[in-house]
Amino acid sequence: MSEESLADTARPERADALPEYAERVLEVAELIPPGRVMTYGDVAEWLEEGGPRQVGRVMALYGGAVPWWRVVRADGVLLPGHELRALEHYRAEGTPLKEASRAAEGHLPRLDMRRARWDGGGRAQGHT
Repeated sequence: MSEESLADTARPERADALPEYAERVLEVAELIPPGRVMTYGDVAEWLEEGGPRQVGRVMALYGGAVPWWRVVRADGVLLPGHELRALEHYRAEGTPLKEASRAAEGHLPRLDMRRARWDGGGRAQGHT
């Protein structure tokens, strides 16, 4: 048996298992109520671990199975490359938006962070 295959059998976790931090980030994303958002930094603060970049990386790699549109940039700009899909979700959920000015690139609205931001109060009991 080679050292490489020995190392593979020594690892108890499955290769397709999510890292523990990623699981925790995705659990928070699932707690955010419809029509509300948390920033990447908010999620890291909630978990008391990592930072906005780590949360963003988790969402980029694993976020497709959770309401990814509810974890956002602090400036309210829609996720580049996914703006239209996110906008559909925001409109369907009634998420507060600020209409774009004519000068705004693509005339896409931004999230109204003052009204849409969720602080995690009550831990979203009963919400998914």
